[in-house]
Amino acid sequence: MSPSLTVRRIAADQGAVFRELRTASLREAPYAFDETLEEAMSADASTFEQTAARHAASTTSTSFILYTEGHPAGLIGACFEDAAPHRAFVSELWVAPAVRHLRGGELLVNTASDWLAAGGATEIYAWIADENRNAMRFYERLGFGPTGERERIPRAPAQFQTLLVRHVPHHAASADDTDAPL
Repeated sequence: MSPSLTVRRIAADQGAVFRELRTASLREAPYAFDETLEEAMSADASTFEQTAARHAASTTSTSFILYTEGHPAGLIGACFEDAAPHRAFVSELWVAPAVRHLRGGELLVNTASDWLAAGGATEIYAWIADENRNAMRFYERLGFGPTGERERIPRAPAQFQTLLVRHVPHHAASADDTDAPL
């Protein structure tokens, strides 16, 4: 029997869980995130508590946690840009290596994308480091493709990242439309 996977939006009181997942992701894949393990470890616990509380209530930025058999095993961020054109992004996806084969990453991306679509997004974007070929293939399998936009990675200026996009299916963008057939 395979373990059950669930995804839930972060709750206001989950600062410690957020910190646990963030530091685990930085230990395992330090090249994939905008902060270092040292920065995360030296941050005060209240920083993670404040982020969890903000993400639990915000309509423009949130985090989702993947659980396997009730234990936290993955994380993804979802947000709308503050400035025009207010694009919708998924970011900082991480799934514990022991459960990656269970398709938790796909579940996280799709849950975050659904949340963004419910907020009006018709396209979902993701910046992916060019050197992270596994992540690039993963996002391509989920229907993301290159926009043609590339930029240097701020914390590693010798490296580049590519902006990917996936169009939201019409039914996902109108999931709460009361005129939709049942």
